Amino acid sequence: MEQFRLLFGVGEMEMETTSQGMVEVVPGPDGKVHSHSHSQSQSHSHSHTHDGLAPHSHSHDGLVPHTHANEWTGADGKIYHSHDGLAPHTHEPIESPGMFSARAPPLSGRDFQDRAFTVGIGGPVGTGKTALMLELCKEFREKYSIAAVTNDIFTREDGEFLVRHQALPAERIKAIETGGCPHAAIREDISINLGPLEDLTSQFRAELLLCESGGDNLAANFSRELADYIIYIIDVAAGDKIPRKGGPGITQADLLVINKTDLAGAVGADLKLMERDALRMRDGGPFVFAQVKHGVGVKEVAEHILQAWERATGKARK
Repeated sequence: MEQFRLLFGVGEMEMETTSQGMVEVVPGPDGKVHSHSHSQSQSHSHSHTHDGLAPHSHSHDGLVPHTHANEWTGADGKIYHSHDGLAPHTHEPIESPGMFSARAPPLSGRDFQDRAFTVGIGGPVGTGKTALMLELCKEFREKYSIAAVTNDIFTREDGEFLVRHQALPAERIKAIETGGCPHAAIREDISINLGPLEDLTSQFRAELLLCESGGDNLAANFSRELADYIIYIIDVAAGDKIPRKGGPGITQADLLVINKTDLAGAVGADLKLMERDALRMRDGGPFVFAQVKHGVGVKEVAEHILQAWERATGKARK
C-alpha cells in the first residue's frame, strides 16, 4: 500500500492507495475530513465534509450532483477543489459573461525579460487555433524572436502540427500535455505554461510568445497573469448564434476572431447577424472576420498584436 501526502493551502491530507485502486483519505491537521473511493473504471463516488457541514455533494457545468475529494470553502464563499495535480480552483457558476469595457487589464510593470510579451489564443475545439498559431509564426518569425507553446489534454498533436509545417524551428515549440481541464492550465493553475514560456524567453531571448489553449467552451478565458494579450477564436461552421451566446472568451478577449467565413453559405450562417451580435456582446470591442487557412484576416490580427506589444513594451515595431 502506497502512502503519499498532498498540500492544498488548507493543511495536509494523507492518502493511501491500494492495488485495487481504492483510496482512503486520512484527516489532516486542519481537521477537515475527506474520503472517497475509486474503482479501476472511470466512474467513482466521493463524500466529504468541511466547515462543520454534514457530508454532501454538489453539481456544476450541468452535471448531475456529485462530489470531489479535497474540497473546501474558500474565503470568497466558493467551493474549491484540486485534481490532476492542479492548483485549487472552482467550477462555481459564472454570474455573467462580463463586459469588454470592464475586462481585466494587462498587468502593469511586468518584466518582459523574464517572460516575453505573451499572446494567449483560446477557443472551442476545431475553430482554427493551431492554424492561427501557424500563420502568426510565419507573420512574425522574420523580424522578431518568437516561440510557441501549445496545450493538449493527452497528446502533443498541436505542437507536432507546428513542427511538421515548419512554423518555427522545433526547439522553439513546446507541446504541453495538461492532463486535465484545458481552462485550468490557462486560468487556475498557469504554472504548467509559465515554466516553458519563461524557459523559451531565456533560451532564445524571445520578444514574442504565442500560447495556445486546449479546445474548451465559451466560458474559458486566459488569466492576465499568463496572457498580456488575449485572442478568442470561434468559427462560422458552429452557427451564427455563437457570438450572442457570450461567455468570457467572447466578451472579454482583447480580440475576437470569427473564422471560416468561407463556410457561411454551406452552413446557412448570416455574417451580418454575427457582426451585429459580436459588436453588441463586446461593447464595440474589436473583432476580425477571417479565413485563417487561406491567410484572410491574418495581417489584421497581427496588427492588433503589434499595437498591444508596442504599448506594453514601449518598443517600436521592426
